[in-house]
Amino acid sequence: MDRKTFQVPNIGCDGCVRTIKTELSELPGVNRVEADVKTKTVTVEWDNPANWQQIKDTLKEIDYAPAEG
Repeated sequence: MDRKTFQVPNIGCDGCVRTIKTELSELPGVNRVEADVKTKTVTVEWDNPANWQQIKDTLKEIDYAPAEG
């Protein structure tokens, strides 16, 4: 299982968190999604067939692109 915690600068409310959790949870292989409004961080755990590029692409599509760095 892979796991990554990253910043998403434009998380501004609980609605943002719900959207991120809903969209990423629908990806096959994503096991867990946690997001925090205060720290603007998201943690994702996944197995195949999900991968980091697919997760990043999904976040970009819904306007919650991860901060690069």
